[in-house]
Amino acid sequence: MNKNQNSLAIFENFKIRRHYDEKTETWFFSVIDIVAALIEQEDFKKAKSYWTTLKNRLKNEGSQLVTKCDQLKMFSADGKFYKTDVASTETILRLIQSVPSKKAEPVKLWLAKVGYERMQEMSDPEKALNRSRGYWQKQGRSKSWIQQRMMGQEIRNKLTDYWKSSEVVGQTEFAILTNIIHQEWSDLTVVEHKNLKKLKTQNLRDHMSDAELVFTALAELSTRQIAETMKSKGLTENKVPAKRGGRIAKDARVALEEKTGKSVVTGKNFLLQRKSQKKFDK
Repeated sequence: MNKNQNSLAIFENFKIRRHYDEKTETWFFSVIDIVAALIEQEDFKKAKSYWTTLKNRLKNEGSQLVTKCDQLKMFSADGKFYKTDVASTETILRLIQSVPSKKAEPVKLWLAKVGYERMQEMSDPEKALNRSRGYWQKQGRSKSWIQQRMMGQEIRNKLTDYWKSSEVVGQTEFAILTNIIHQEWSDLTVVEHKNLKKLKTQNLRDHMSDAELVFTALAELSTRQIAETMKSKGLTENKVPAKRGGRIAKDARVALEEKTGKSVVTGKNFLLQRKSQKKFDK
């Protein structure tokens, strides 16, 4: 499976890791993430424990469902990639029957919708951007924040496109270079920044302030332009522009902090805002 096809989908407030296999035109979903949504469990460890117990029960019953699950390296909360049980839509639909849940039917409808959306997005990538914008709006983000987030994502995509064409191989090497850039501009690793914000499985960029998004974008824009100038190839050569690009953003951050007396890097996140919105919705 091509790891570059890894992505996230949203079911209500749950993020479902997924992978699209272009050869077979098949979606593969993280089983633990699906289980978490079914039992409405936001604690990853508890959802994992539930799946382990269910998997053992199915094996003992002689069910073929477990054998139809594959394993794929997927992005985890600590910023690294680990092998995770995944299954196709067909297998997930059968698995849902083994989990007592009021969310069973909504998840089934959501799975069907995901397949349809993928076909739309392949023919019109703007639909994917519009879907992301709609998600952020539901989460209460401001127009200016959404614009900044989307601009940052476009800059990020151009950087990863450069890496892909310059012999940087797979998501693991992408993560290494991303961490170098991030640590250089913010003085924190990606994991340390997430810990500061008290995030677990959430996407760090979805919880950045406007300023954090700006400096992340500046660091990645600078990295790409330096790499293009140096014509860097492979992981080792691309570490140099990663450090230099991050340093440009750090110098700008330090200058701003000296003028304002305020730290750009913050522990604030949008989780409290989301909980308040959920109470309001009730």
